[in-house]
Amino acid sequence: MYLLTIREGLATRYIGPYETPKHAADDLDRQLAHCDDRARWQIHELQSPLVPLSGEGGLPVPAPAA
Repeated sequence: MYLLTIREGLATRYIGPYETPKHAADDLDRQLAHCDDRARWQIHELQSPLVPLSGEGGLPVPAPAA
C-alpha cells in the first residue's frame, strides 16, 4: 500500500492508501490542481510493523520465541 503526502506551507495532507505507486501518481495531478505552485509531494510505501505494539504507551512487545 502507498500513501501520497502533500506539504503546502505548514499544512501536510495525507491521501490514500493506494494499491500501487502508479495509482498514487495518477491521482497526484488532480490533487496538485488545488495546491500552490510551491507544494511538495512524496509517495510513501506503507510497511507492516515487525513487532506488534502494546496498548500501553505504544511500547514494543518482544516477539514470542519460536
